[in-house]
Amino acid sequence: MDPCPTKPGVLASYVNDLWEDHVIDALSSYVAIPCLSPDFDPSWADNGEIGRAARLLSEWAASRSLPGCAVEIIEHEGLTPAIIADVPATPGAATRLVTLLYGHLDKQPPLGSWREGLDPFVAVREGERLYGRGAADDGYSIFAAIGALAALAATDTPHGRCVVLIEASEESGSPHLGPYLEDVEARIGAPGPGLVVCLDSGCATYDRLWNTISLRGSLVVTLSVEVLSEGVHSGLAGGIVPSSFRLVRQLLSRIEDEATGEILVPECLAEPPARYLAAAETMAAELGKAALGEFPAVPSLEFSGRAGADRLLRRTWMPSLAVIGIDGVPSVKDGGNVLRPFTTAKLSLRLPPSVDADRAAEAVASTLSANPPQGARVKVVVVNAARGFDAPPQAEWLARATDEASEALFGRRAGAMSEGGTIPFLAELASLFPEAQFLVTGVLGPGSNAHGPNEMLDLVTARRLTAAVACVLAAAP
Repeated sequence: MDPCPTKPGVLASYVNDLWEDHVIDALSSYVAIPCLSPDFDPSWADNGEIGRAARLLSEWAASRSLPGCAVEIIEHEGLTPAIIADVPATPGAATRLVTLLYGHLDKQPPLGSWREGLDPFVAVREGERLYGRGAADDGYSIFAAIGALAALAATDTPHGRCVVLIEASEESGSPHLGPYLEDVEARIGAPGPGLVVCLDSGCATYDRLWNTISLRGSLVVTLSVEVLSEGVHSGLAGGIVPSSFRLVRQLLSRIEDEATGEILVPECLAEPPARYLAAAETMAAELGKAALGEFPAVPSLEFSGRAGADRLLRRTWMPSLAVIGIDGVPSVKDGGNVLRPFTTAKLSLRLPPSVDADRAAEAVASTLSANPPQGARVKVVVVNAARGFDAPPQAEWLARATDEASEALFGRRAGAMSEGGTIPFLAELASLFPEAQFLVTGVLGPGSNAHGPNEMLDLVTARRLTAAVACVLAAAP
């Protein structure tokens, strides 16, 4: 079977023109919208920025005039909206396989100062790089999904039915996604999508199409320790009233070894299967230091683990803890000699793909809250628990299609990688549709810096990926 009835070069030519003439300006307009995810903008509904972004993207999708395509914004009460674009199968298409293409439109906050000449909400193009918050994570996704389908339509290339779903709560752990998945399930009907294309992942390099075969789960918890009803002069209380910060440190030591970073809660641990050990060895041998990417580390910093596959596995199958926010602590310039009344820390734990996130959450919460030290008031709140993703083996047709698309458009066969981040949608879909195939890919490669300052979209990769998705859709059996 010909994996792509239309030559990839023809699709690539159309996609290149589409991005240059119609996508980059629209994507730049999206970058300008501060559509922060609900966790970072509790007043998102009143502020209206998420709704504004949804309207912009849905209007662009509708403007492509795909034959039979229905684009709509769906809103469930109290939830962020979702965009659904339903594109029917080409008349006479041989495949009955239905494809679900996924992305999200909500954003992370700016996070610190961006370099001179850049602003998180102003798109700046420098050659083949487009800077701005949300450009790569994950604003490009609807342009890639609809762009791939537009390329197939423009070249009279047959394809099966495709449903594009763009949600708006992913950066908060996708708490609003469930009802929209039910909407998609009702639209598609049994047996559900045969292929899921997720456009919210990464790429280890920009020289090939990468497929993510596993992602870690995540657990976000707030830990609050209160010792006083108000601050007291540290000369009076110090040595008598325990420091809330010290008690937070003490509690954190229950779940993490502060010397090694090892997570101490058994429910958060899992061994990687043999196929992931082999994949990590292969990736480390082929890419060397590039397998991990670059970190803006201070020159003297010592990384954990052994170089090579060990560090890849630490990032993808080992749990880890990060303190990602603290309340109750004034800035250095504002800090007076006061023993503060409370400290609240926001904790992010990454969990191995096979760990039950709800069970881990229960274990972590009980470990932190049991027997409060020195009688302090301890409060633990589980903000979000999301299971990781362990992809089923690819069917022969999909493996062949991704390889040939990658070779034709990038110049190298497709690669397989595990990721340390989380895409909650995938675990939900894998549970809902256990027979579905998955192509989990994206543009978050070296220097993209998703969630950090100076987020960047590599435009060459975005165009190539769009054409590659078109090739895969055309190759469905």
